[in-house]
Amino acid sequence: MSSIRPLEPADIPAIAGMFQRVFCKDQTEPPAALVDYMRQLYLDAPGCDREIRPLVHVNGDGRISGFVGVNALPMTFNGRRLRAAICGSLMAEDRESDPMAGARLLKAFLAGPQDLSFSETASEVSTQMWTKLRGIVLPQYSLDWVRVIRPSTFTLSVAEHRIKLARLINPLAHAFDRFYRNRMGRGERRWSAVPESGTGQANFRVGEIDRSGFADLVGPLTAQFPLRPDWAEGQLDNILADAVQKPDQGDAIFASVTARTGTVVGAFAYHARSGDIGRVLQILALPGQAGPVIDCLIDHAAARGVAGLRGRTQPALLEAMLGRRIAFVHMASTVVHSRDDELVQAFRHSQGFINGLAGEHWSRLMGGRFD
Repeated sequence: MSSIRPLEPADIPAIAGMFQRVFCKDQTEPPAALVDYMRQLYLDAPGCDREIRPLVHVNGDGRISGFVGVNALPMTFNGRRLRAAICGSLMAEDRESDPMAGARLLKAFLAGPQDLSFSETASEVSTQMWTKLRGIVLPQYSLDWVRVIRPSTFTLSVAEHRIKLARLINPLAHAFDRFYRNRMGRGERRWSAVPESGTGQANFRVGEIDRSGFADLVGPLTAQFPLRPDWAEGQLDNILADAVQKPDQGDAIFASVTARTGTVVGAFAYHARSGDIGRVLQILALPGQAGPVIDCLIDHAAARGVAGLRGRTQPALLEAMLGRRIAFVHMASTVVHSRDDELVQAFRHSQGFINGLAGEHWSRLMGGRFD
């Protein structure tokens, strides 16, 4: 008979192999770096909770056939301390012989001791399982946003994943983008591009900072959220250190946004590689300052030569994004589950700070390299 139990250190090589087969579509042995990383991520990282642990599904033959990755996250709600659990990789093999393994894993996870469970990467199948188990989909947290900066280069960046020869016409694309963007007026807004002269935010200054400086700003810039992370000692530093290590996405950039008065009104973190689409990990802004911070991010990325930007939405940013020629697509759902309806209602009313740093996109399992 199959069973579900907490992850043990000896399970890590098998879990890494399953991840390699299920998510990477690679039947070879997992590299040692992946095994080491999964051990650190799920068992040894700051903030790990002995009572909120990843779970494995063991089939009737005693072999691990399923896994749900779990990261604990201390949070606070109007001063009340909570334990939250982030549901990451949910995978199962031998679906033909045991099609309910994934559902049993998720049910066991949601029955854990945490006050709150959530995921920002739920697929359609996973979302159906969450809702059957009384989870809630959060539409306002479930969109990816995209901003085109250089139209021809953006198109090539998308196409090159399917057509490798697309890069051969890069010089022509860059020439067209320069011509097109130079013809746009400063601050002009089009869906197709951003002006070479920028968005016109002259009253704000962007300064690049290190990840420690960015970590220092996270608390003050999220204080307006009634429901927000209350990181364990060393946890946020560890998350940011992980987020940096995604070389395929380009350089990791942390920056603050300061008004003329000297007040820091926002910050952002993203990866940039010239000619590619930049991946935005986090945008932070004081109430009423999201618009200028977004503009500063776009200008900063444009100056580094990126083709466009892509990131995960948060409700506090949506109003400012409207009218800034930002497009929205649904790639995965953010879902939440709690036995405390007050916490669920806080998310329904956009009072919670999740996604990005308080989520899964910082992990090296999403965009990292282990070869």
